[in-house]
Amino acid sequence: VQLVESGGGLVQPGDALRLSCAAAGRSLSSYTMAWFRQGPQKDRECVAANSWRSRDRVWYSDSVAGRFTISRDNAKETTFLEMKNLQPADTSTYYCAARILLPYDYSQNASVFNVWGQGTQVTVSS
Repeated sequence: VQLVESGGGLVQPGDALRLSCAAAGRSLSSYTMAWFRQGPQKDRECVAANSWRSRDRVWYSDSVAGRFTISRDNAKETTFLEMKNLQPADTSTYYCAARILLPYDYSQNASVFNVWGQGTQVTVSS
């Protein structure tokens, strides 16, 4: 499977964005999906994950809980990250990642995921 992110951009503090991650030609129903972000000179950080077992099995980092929402549309082979009340600290390159049939619900470890998109830049600035 190949993943292609879109939806990034330059926004002001308090604005919202929706990132999309489209899978080329393969259903995502058996994949655990996650969104990571990486700022300049920072480690890649997992911000949200969704288990392949259920759309309701989701995890968020403390830094985005209550503001970000991960979701998926398996029929459209797309995963989304809805981001609200964006702040300058959210400025990063955002990556979606996938791992098929993960034997547990989530992982925040980037090395667990073996399929990555190319990334989309989100910049929050006034």
